[in-house]
Amino acid sequence: MTAAVDDQVAITNTARPVPSRSVRLYALDALRLACALAVVGYHLGTSWRLDGVHPPGYFLPGAAPVLIYGFLGVEVFFLISGFVISMSGWGRTVREFAASRAARLYPAFWAGVLITAVVVTVLPVTDGVPVSGVPSLGDVAINLTMLAEPFRVPLVDTVYWTLWVELRFYLIIACLIAVGLMTGRGMRVLGTGWLITVVLAPALPSTLMETVVMPGFAPYFIAGMTMFLLRRDRRDRWSWVLLAGCWLVSLHHVELRVLDLRPGFAVPVWPATVLITLAYAVLLAVALGVTDRLAWRRLGAAGALTYPFYLLHQRIGYSLMRTVHDHTGWPAWLLLTGTVIVLLAASWLVYRLVERPLSPRMRRRLLGRGRAPGTPRHP
Repeated sequence: MTAAVDDQVAITNTARPVPSRSVRLYALDALRLACALAVVGYHLGTSWRLDGVHPPGYFLPGAAPVLIYGFLGVEVFFLISGFVISMSGWGRTVREFAASRAARLYPAFWAGVLITAVVVTVLPVTDGVPVSGVPSLGDVAINLTMLAEPFRVPLVDTVYWTLWVELRFYLIIACLIAVGLMTGRGMRVLGTGWLITVVLAPALPSTLMETVVMPGFAPYFIAGMTMFLLRRDRRDRWSWVLLAGCWLVSLHHVELRVLDLRPGFAVPVWPATVLITLAYAVLLAVALGVTDRLAWRRLGAAGALTYPFYLLHQRIGYSLMRTVHDHTGWPAWLLLTGTVIVLLAASWLVYRLVERPLSPRMRRRLLGRGRAPGTPRHP
């Protein structure tokens, strides 16, 4: 998931001085990790129970009313993505931007698809969970392109739906770069027009509207872009008004998302509105430089694990927990804790053995040049 925030580079701010060296925004790594754990809690803690019965029976019935709000982790991932992808595209050519994104997303994704396909084939879960069945070789091959959704091919893991949303946002940024509008004014005009279209979308329902405008998630991308502009110039009133509009539209969409959950127990809307508002506030604090001095390097390592962790957690988590439970009868909390530890270890291996060596090589190949002297191996 947001795989976006590893392109943390130096940002020129026209309104206040910033360090001349590149700034690693460690607070973003912490926010990413929190979002990933929230999504894992939502998927593994509320979707099913160990005897194979689907709702209204839950894996952790006492915690489910809290863990259910973990679905908001995806919304916050999109919020972060809007900020960091704007950072990544600023000052780059289309080729440089595309190479950066492809090299960041595909190596870990390929590993995630193949590992998940193997695990669910060896340890299939066929009842009581939202995701079941063994993927065919053809499905796996199409999934490796990251285009399974537009080709209407079953996803190896349903969490991959967020990547198709991300790819469409990347395409919008690439188009902005291509026409020379990756500027403060260009981004404000795009964000304003995009948000107005989102508000009008219910009156203009169509497949094209849903595919291109992405009304359910666009406010988060636009808000992230706007926060990037505020990092460059916090005196820009247009950006502040646009950010407020994004927040208000987001609150409406969050309410709709909560009402659409129908988990079999009451889910109040107000905690979701508080959480999404808190996410806006935290990212805004990061954008305005409040957290720039935070330099706990372990957060950087944790941030590097969030993308493979997200890719691996759902179907593999279901398979591991059901299999271990069937053979041991361990309590739910122990199964969930152990599964998270195993998945974090697997994520570290994917990062260390796949992402770290392959991403820089892939980027160099796509750019058609070798690594320049002094260029870090992994940003």
